[in-house]
Amino acid sequence: MATALSDLQRADAAHHLHPFTDNGDLAKRGTRIITHAEGVYLTDIEGRRLLDGMAGLWCVNVGYGRQELIDAATRQMTELPYYNSFFQCTTPATIQLAELVTSLAPEQFNHVFFTGSGSESNDTVVRLVRHYWATNGEPDKNIIISRLNAYHGSTMAGASLGGMKPMHAQGGLPIPNIVHIDQPYWFGEGRDEDPEAFGLRIARQLEEKIKELGVNRVAAFIAEPLQGAGGVIVPPASYWPEIQRICDEYDILLVADEVITGFGRLGEWFGSDHYNIRPDLMSIAKGLSSGYLPIGGVIVADRIANALKSAGGDFNHGYTYSGHPVCAAVATANLKILRDEGLVDRVRDDVGPYLQAGWNSLSDHPLVGETRGVGLVGALELVASRDPVEQFEDLGAAGTIVRDLAIDHGLVMRAVGSTIIISPPLVISRSEIDELVEKARRTLDAAAKKLL
Repeated sequence: MATALSDLQRADAAHHLHPFTDNGDLAKRGTRIITHAEGVYLTDIEGRRLLDGMAGLWCVNVGYGRQELIDAATRQMTELPYYNSFFQCTTPATIQLAELVTSLAPEQFNHVFFTGSGSESNDTVVRLVRHYWATNGEPDKNIIISRLNAYHGSTMAGASLGGMKPMHAQGGLPIPNIVHIDQPYWFGEGRDEDPEAFGLRIARQLEEKIKELGVNRVAAFIAEPLQGAGGVIVPPASYWPEIQRICDEYDILLVADEVITGFGRLGEWFGSDHYNIRPDLMSIAKGLSSGYLPIGGVIVADRIANALKSAGGDFNHGYTYSGHPVCAAVATANLKILRDEGLVDRVRDDVGPYLQAGWNSLSDHPLVGETRGVGLVGALELVASRDPVEQFEDLGAAGTIVRDLAIDHGLVMRAVGSTIIISPPLVISRSEIDELVEKARRTLDAAAKKLL
């Protein structure tokens, strides 16, 4: 096994460039190679068993090893492995998935544009938003407002919509006519304020920015209902109602990036349902197929779809794999599992509250300044001191130490600076949640010896 590991690590270093990675550093230490998975557990090439507290990358909602999804892929591969949705064509699998997705979406949605990923979905959002206003006779209404520290993908348009400065520093980003306002990150940026007052103040930055840029120029506001890769930023209760009011008052399209929050993660089919907002577009991916095959999309409100149909002419946008029939068949099987096994309700009524209670129990740890979360997503803030709250000078170093120690204790968690985040599969059991929390506490105990 050691020989196989070293051979694979050498080949990986020689030929494979990893995403969001210092590839030179990784080549020196050697990559971790995952070989098997079942339920909520991963197994690496050395036989180490890990509880996957991140559901892959927020996506393996129904867990690993679901035979129904394997069978769906096999059947579709046998019948029709590929055809496109260009040239007035499509496939039965694509139509069936579109019908199922819209049946689960809020009532204003009856159309889906399929893509291959969340990044492609948000590229499509930019094109749809600007094309919609142009067909309405307002081509200058093309500015999209987003948030600092938001993540909307890593393509040119997706990374531009996102508000992560390290991404903007590479590749000449953001592209024109995308601007950013502050995020509703109370612990990191508003601890001296009442949370609800802070939420209102940050939300009203949208109104200020619309007035500054000109109502006739601003096309849309895009946001994740709950920020994921930015550190599981849970907005104060006052935030989303005020955002909705502003979008309604100024006739600005509201775009909900549901790539992480869609398909049950927060205990509702969509994060928009949880926060009671009424978006015009919802970008989706990840949980759509539970990560078994790459597929994404944009769910399009009737207001936009009907306007494009009435205007006539081509929407000159699309992908070779838009509505790929095998991906669509797997996604349909996946959504039926979520629906028929009641997994979304289970997150809302059972394992979601149970995880939050267990996760919140870590708030007494000397390394933890705050715990937070909704449904099956959670975060904790690492601090050098709890009273008064003092953060570590090197936020990334503290988070990396905890992340790496978690692996030693049989748990996959993710570090965003000094924020540790989790997002386990929706099929996780109560006993597995107990295991996750217990391993997280042991990880924190080990980290405290190094950090405090």
